Amino acid sequence: MANHYVKKEEYSTTDVAVVMLPFPAHGHMGPLLNFTSRLVSAATISLYFAGTSREIRRTMDRAHGWDPSSAANIHFHEFPTTPSLLPNTTILVGGIKQMRDPVYTFVKQLSTQYRRVVVVYDYLMSYLVQDINHHSIQNSEAYRFHAMSDCFSFCFHHKISTTDQPDDHDQLPPEAAEILKVTPSLDDCFDDLEFYRMVEGATKVFSGDIYNSNRKVEPLFLDLLEKRKVGGAEKVWALGPFIPVSVPGIRVSRTRHESLDWLDKQEPDSVVFVAFGTAVSISDKQIREIALGLERSEQKFIWVLRDADNDDSNANEGTKLSRLPLGFEDRVKERGMVVRDWAPQLEILGHSATGGFLSHCGWNSCWEGISHGLAMATWPFAFDNPSNAVFVTKVLKIGVEVLDWKHREEIVSADTVEKALRTLMASEEGEKIRKRAKELGNTVKQSLMESGNEMDLFIAHITR
Repeated sequence: MANHYVKKEEYSTTDVAVVMLPFPAHGHMGPLLNFTSRLVSAATISLYFAGTSREIRRTMDRAHGWDPSSAANIHFHEFPTTPSLLPNTTILVGGIKQMRDPVYTFVKQLSTQYRRVVVVYDYLMSYLVQDINHHSIQNSEAYRFHAMSDCFSFCFHHKISTTDQPDDHDQLPPEAAEILKVTPSLDDCFDDLEFYRMVEGATKVFSGDIYNSNRKVEPLFLDLLEKRKVGGAEKVWALGPFIPVSVPGIRVSRTRHESLDWLDKQEPDSVVFVAFGTAVSISDKQIREIALGLERSEQKFIWVLRDADNDDSNANEGTKLSRLPLGFEDRVKERGMVVRDWAPQLEILGHSATGGFLSHCGWNSCWEGISHGLAMATWPFAFDNPSNAVFVTKVLKIGVEVLDWKHREEIVSADTVEKALRTLMASEEGEKIRKRAKELGNTVKQSLMESGNEMDLFIAHITR
């Protein structure tokens, strides 16, 4: 994987170990694994990626562009199996609580072998590190890792906090106050806040915050998080985006996917990529409306039509054809492609023929679209998606809205899909949006190329 942050020879500290504690969901494990790869490229530090065997296996299966097991200084430590991310909050909370003692024991063991042990843990795993502090393990430090956007993190902490008062809005910059007003309540985005309140109530013993963000993209919200010292953080680093970095001349996937051959035949910036992530299932009725909207829009497209991830990746393979309107694929075969399983999303987004991205607005997907300079059509489903959609359309102004969150219980009509895609890809308004998106993408790429950035400072800090 390419690295544009620091030269490896600048940091060669073998007496420091870094332990990564991800949250057991792909949207969280992926960014932390990519952060791990950057540290490996930048410094000779022993890294331990810790989790259950099932989640480690699934994460390695999805590692793009590099083989984590091939790096000599990356070690995978498996804890006893606990439940994965499940709808049942009670099971999830119970599983995480069971890992608290094993995590402490593991870090304590490493502390006898290294001068310093640095624990980087997903914010949602805060409960696990309450025992890891200078009092219990003197040569340890813990840093919270935020896989979400700064915009969402700011809104989340503000809304879940019991100390913030409604009139605090008056002390905020107008743009931030407005975003707080238009982003939905947490109850509207999370089925059960019990787990998140447990996380927020966990002991605030940590040395700093690491955000999956970039000062060129979220300067306002990062500045607010720093000034408010959310959760008590003294040090804040914006080290993102934590997505796989494309290496010129090297394909991310081992074999060339048929969608890329199809894109080669299309005009530049003419194709919309439609994908809703790995955790979203869409009803048959909604699938038919999407199909009709794509057809009526007369825009070129690649549509990834798959179910949410489960243990049996082929469980619903036989039903996917029947979900589409009769004859749909024949009618659109000259300008559209339906992919029913995995697709090389990064390569598709980075292809010169791709000009737009219809997305569920998970933060990883947002970053992938932003980094490739793509305008977006926003269709949030849950969790941080609605806040990210607001950020993309209202703050960055690089997207159009497909789903209004207030109407999330309703089926999005084919007419709505058609209108959004025509606006994004074939209108004067869309042209301005696409121009802003390209400019932002170039800004992000330039920021990653600059030397002397925050990754240097972070590595220097933990290896001091």
